[in-house]
This record gives sequence, structure tokens and C-alpha cells, in this order.
Amino acid sequence: MEGFTYTNIFETKGIEYLVIISFFAILVPVWAFFSRKPKPAFKVQKANGFISASSFQIPQGIFFSKYHTWAHLEKDGEAKVGLDDMLLHLTGEVSLIHFKSPGEIVGKGELMARIHYNGNSLEVASPVSGEICSINTLLSKEPALVKDDPYHHGWIYSLRPLNWKADIDSCFLAEDATVWAKDELVRFKDFLAVSASKTMPEPSVMVMQDGGEIMEKALAHFPQEVWKEFQKKFLV
Repeated sequence: MEGFTYTNIFETKGIEYLVIISFFAILVPVWAFFSRKPKPAFKVQKANGFISASSFQIPQGIFFSKYHTWAHLEKDGEAKVGLDDMLLHLTGEVSLIHFKSPGEIVGKGELMARIHYNGNSLEVASPVSGEICSINTLLSKEPALVKDDPYHHGWIYSLRPLNWKADIDSCFLAEDATVWAKDELVRFKDFLAVSASKTMPEPSVMVMQDGGEIMEKALAHFPQEVWKEFQKKFLV
């Protein structure tokens, strides 16, 4: 056929091009497979060892104070008070010392109990004022209830409120409590960053992971002076 030229690629360098193309066709998928970045380990651990704002229980009808204690008015007119879930996530399984007895008066913001963990302690204030009616004696038998069931069986005192409406006016409820808890967690992250840099050689490994996840019992990794600073910034 005039104008047509047949070339046998096997008699030219064309075969070399086919080999090279085939080589890259195999190499690229293999390279992509082995170059995949593994998922960071903390993503797996997050559900078990890290906390976020969504980790906190914020039941309806509970009034949360800035002291990280709560109050709930019962049908009989008495109010249960206890420690909030965020504080317990940060400290761990605490032991509790009561500072009030039935018949005594406690004012809003006054010391009602002290919690201990591994030699460190925090003083906790009452969210409302009232006359102590009873102490939760169940906690002496099952102290873990304070953390495991803080709003039901883990209450600390039952008291008769003296100024309920005025006291709860500065407390947080429902959606406001959720927003407040998120803000407190951000504030705690900033607090950790400063405290960790002063006291720990590798703070990010011990108390936080990439993305800002905070470890459960984060305060447990710090010495007493950090607990005292936490007391000043978060519980008064």
C-alpha cells in the first residue's frame, strides 16, 4: 500500500518502552499500598482513655455551679448535692471526706467536702446554701459510686435549701451547662499546657495527644502544686 510503512517493534527499541510501561504499571500500585500512612494509635484509644466535652454527663434538671458541684431539687423539697462529672474525669477514683454533719448549715461556696487521689487533694464547695439533712452513707461502702454514678447514687449530701432561687441564679442548666462544660474543658487544656511545660519533660505524651485529646485522670500525672493551682482556678 503506497505511503504505508510497517515497523516491527520487536526489531526496534519499542519493546524497551513496553517493558518500562509495564514496570511502572506494577510499581505505582505497589508503592501506593506500602506508602499508606497508618492511622494514629490515639484514634483507637480515644474511646477508652481520652475525654472530650461529649464525654460528660449533663442530665436535665441538674444545676451546675462554677465550683464543679451540682444540685438537684427533689420532690420532697430537699436538694441533693454532689461532684460534677468533669471534675471526676480529671481526677479519677477519689476518696471523700465530709466536712458537714446533719443539722449543720453550709453556705453557697463554702467547703462541704475534700477529695483525695494518690496523696493529692482538692476542696469542693457547696453549690447552694442549706441545712444538712443527711449524708450519703452508701459512699462509705461503695466509694466508686461518686465517679461511676455521680448524679444518682453518688450524691454527697441531702440538704434543705435556704435560698434556692437566688443560689441557682448563677448556676448552669441544660444547654447552658453544656456550653459551660465545653468552655471549661478548653480552659483546662490551656491550664494543662502551662502546668505541663513547667513540671513534665514530655507533657504531650503523658496528658494529651495530637488534636488536643485529654487523657482520663489527667491531674493524676501532676504533683501537688499543680493540684493547688487547679483549686484556685477552677474550684473557687
